[in-house]
Amino acid sequence: MAERAALITGASGGIGLAIAAVLAEEGHALTLSARRPEKLEEAVAGLREAGHEVQTVAANVADEEELKAVFAAHEERYGRLDVLVNNAGVGIGAPMDEVQTKFLDLQLAVNLRSIILGTREGLPLLRKAGAEHRKALIVNTASIAGKAGQPWLSIYGATKAAVVNYSVATEREVGGEGISCTALAPAFVDTAMTDFVKGTVPAEEMIKPADIGEAVRYLLKTSPNCHVPEIVFTRPGEAIGVTG
Repeated sequence: MAERAALITGASGGIGLAIAAVLAEEGHALTLSARRPEKLEEAVAGLREAGHEVQTVAANVADEEELKAVFAAHEERYGRLDVLVNNAGVGIGAPMDEVQTKFLDLQLAVNLRSIILGTREGLPLLRKAGAEHRKALIVNTASIAGKAGQPWLSIYGATKAAVVNYSVATEREVGGEGISCTALAPAFVDTAMTDFVKGTVPAEEMIKPADIGEAVRYLLKTSPNCHVPEIVFTRPGEAIGVTG
């Protein structure tokens, strides 16, 4: 049985895969989930080649039963959960008077509902890890768009603001059980999700996925007496809440 184990959603690329690489380097066995199985398997090939223990479970986190199956597979394989990274997310921009209900529901389901359900499913094992070493960790991927409302991103920003609030509530409820919860709120990160803006903000000027991964490494290194509620990432000279 692994000495430490982590579960990451939205792990087939970008931020999720960068965090997975850090957690693997720090000795965690991994369960990685994403919607498309082929892309997920391709993404983890490098981790496996490096000798890291990784299982993949393809799932649409907007589907409660599929999400629950990810956690069931993780528990069956590893029997413990020390780090939960609720990273899956989707952003669909639109003017407010043109918001389509199906895209509203999708963003609510993936960006917020899946974090709430994932936390619920992960807490029993996280509580055991917290009792063991006082250093269980929940990481929720929010966005700098959740720090201030943005035009054409009203739904996305609202879900990410809710993630920040939910993360605070999580820590206040379970922090005394050795479980820390941190929200990550980055501006534009060089991933496929930001392709829509790369004509305005070049990829080479964006935050790197590895920057987010290193933040998680930092969270692993802090003492159980230190709680970091939120980490905001901006580009040099950029105001909080302007982009992301």
